Amino acid sequence: MVIAALLTYLGGVLAGEKISFGSSVIVTAIVAVMMIWLSASRARLGVQGTLGESMLVDLRDRLRAHGELPTLPEHWHAEVALKSAFGDSFSGDFVVASRSNTGDQLEVALVDVSGKGINAGTRALLLSGALGGLLGAMAPGEFLGAANSYLLRQAWGEGFATAIYTALDLDTGRFLLAGAGHPPAVKFWAGSGSWEVLDAPNGPLLGVIDGADFPHSSGHLGRGDALLLYTDGVIETRTRDLTAGIDRMLGAAERLVSKGFTGVASRICAAALAGETDDRAVVLIWRS
Repeated sequence: MVIAALLTYLGGVLAGEKISFGSSVIVTAIVAVMMIWLSASRARLGVQGTLGESMLVDLRDRLRAHGELPTLPEHWHAEVALKSAFGDSFSGDFVVASRSNTGDQLEVALVDVSGKGINAGTRALLLSGALGGLLGAMAPGEFLGAANSYLLRQAWGEGFATAIYTALDLDTGRFLLAGAGHPPAVKFWAGSGSWEVLDAPNGPLLGVIDGADFPHSSGHLGRGDALLLYTDGVIETRTRDLTAGIDRMLGAAERLVSKGFTGVASRICAAALAGETDDRAVVLIWRS
């Protein structure tokens, strides 16, 4: 609070056309206080000097690396687009993905951690490592239950998250889909050239109810079909409900796919209803 007040005053002073001698002294004092506060904070963490910045950069890069999709076989394609609120370095939205050792199954989980900025980002980093380790370690239908148990064990004050998970058979195109308080997945049907919101069962938020059940549904991706996963920042604002936001997103997706699926995830993410005020993430998987 104190630092925020100092920054506000400093911004007001610098916005003026002239700075008096008295104001310049105050500005110097504010800068000195901020430097002392920053140094003390780093000292408490044991990350003085440039080591603090390098650690933050490393954490950010690790989070982004967890969201990289594995190489897929011929005729399968996927894209991920992630944007943080107000362009922050850290986002509460993240993706974890894994391809089985036999190469015939792709697992993807899109997770939205409560909060924004660095607080959500640090929780997202911890969760992405843990949930990434769960992929492939258990039956697909058990993933969200294990993720829920892990989150509950952390006992975070603001520790809930939403998630949507899919396990896709790369030989047959069959997929399993399960959600935890997350917006529904959307499928593109090549035959009709239209998008459809999948009426799949949705379990509770992760990290809220011990022993919660996360039912799943199944579907199929044929040649030319696609599966779209996204977070609420893509469709939600304070003034519009989710249904209107989904309709708007599907309208944009319908216009974009006329030229193919490549780049669609990034363009949908950039055109998100929340704009820069929320974290946004989109995953698009398609079969050519």
